[in-house]
Amino acid sequence: MKRQGTQRGQGGTDDKEARLKAALKSNLARRKAQARARKTPADDTSQDKSTPPNED
Repeated sequence: MKRQGTQRGQGGTDDKEARLKAALKSNLARRKAQARARKTPADDTSQDKSTPPNED
């Protein structure tokens, strides 16, 4: 039994590649923004020595 509409030609793979490329680009941009957000406060707190180190 063969399903209709399940086989895609070359156009289907082009669409998939374009979606994957767009998703990868947005994920990379989001990860870079998160890394910048994490880096900025850490630089500010590293200068602050008002809190004593945690001793175990």
